[in-house]
Amino acid sequence: MADPIQQLTAALARLPGVGEKTAQRFVFFLLADRTGAAREIAHALARLADEMSLCRQCGFPSQGELCAYCSDPRRDGGLICVVQNPQDVLAIERTAEYRGRYHVLHGVINPLEGVGPDRLPIRELLARLDGVSEVILALNPTVEGDATALYLQRLISPAGVKVTRPATGVAVGMGIEYADKATLAQAINSRRGMG
Repeated sequence: MADPIQQLTAALARLPGVGEKTAQRFVFFLLADRTGAAREIAHALARLADEMSLCRQCGFPSQGELCAYCSDPRRDGGLICVVQNPQDVLAIERTAEYRGRYHVLHGVINPLEGVGPDRLPIRELLARLDGVSEVILALNPTVEGDATALYLQRLISPAGVKVTRPATGVAVGMGIEYADKATLAQAINSRRGMG
């Protein structure tokens, strides 16, 4: 195969969830496409590399030093929501319920994959606690997410900052009989009063 085909296939295969065969399909689609998609994608990738970085305060992608959430004076600076990745910020923003700031960890503690606390921006989070009244640990309810949340709670609580986690449980519109045991147990344990 021609070198550009091999090079792009290898580059695309490095993306999460994309294997070599899928990468090859993408490459041959772009090669045969006559709508200019390949040049459009190349231009967008060049802009991404040249113009985007991570916010120096929270770690969310930004075109400047501060992202839109950290630079918005209308957001509550006394409230920080800690998330695992930037996609979690977008999911929370879609709810239109949260008006605080964020802190993106870009992962969770996972010793089996060699990710310890020192590989996450935890010191940066602790440095932001002055004037913060609550930290929401919105990490995925997995073994690694729970361990990371517990680790962070132990570091944050002595600073006198309230530490919370979002409730988890049965999804809206889902019948209880369809919930798995762990989800149902979490829903029962995270119950709240009515009225």
